[in-house]
Amino acid sequence: MADETDETDTEAPEATQSVTVQSLREHFPEAGIEFVCSRGEDTAVVRRDQLVSVLTFLRDSFPNRFDRLSDLTAVDYLYMDEDVRFAVVYHLHSLASGDRIRIKVPVPESDPCVASISAIWPAADWLEREVYDLYGIEFDAHPDLRRILMPDDFESFPLRKDYPLHGKGERDNFVF
Repeated sequence: MADETDETDTEAPEATQSVTVQSLREHFPEAGIEFVCSRGEDTAVVRRDQLVSVLTFLRDSFPNRFDRLSDLTAVDYLYMDEDVRFAVVYHLHSLASGDRIRIKVPVPESDPCVASISAIWPAADWLEREVYDLYGIEFDAHPDLRRILMPDDFESFPLRKDYPLHGKGERDNFVF
């Protein structure tokens, strides 16, 4: 069996970078954006304070216009030796060019809050509510941040990795 090589480029050379990555580097040189290209997929790791400006740029100003928010989710890095506990992940798609990019925003456990992007993409409204409901990450300036899947009186966040597999007694009193 042939050895498989990892095609991960943490900092790809300028010549092999996608147009999207080059454009973000040019327009946000001081933003501290990290880029990862793995198996042909671009990921930009963006600071929380730069999120809205980067996403607005990608939607409005970029030549390919990332006009579709495909998904918005979160990741819990509890047991992965990461500096921060959570990341909110945005998957964007350009309908005109077919390009895709993933934007990750590290979110510390001590302040699990990110700016809402529902004003940029209205579809983010319910997706942000889902992340709030299942991970406990809040979204500043969200128009209606409340639980969407779990009951209003549910006190835990079931997709966090420290949520016990047997529950905290919620299942015993859960009304179906």
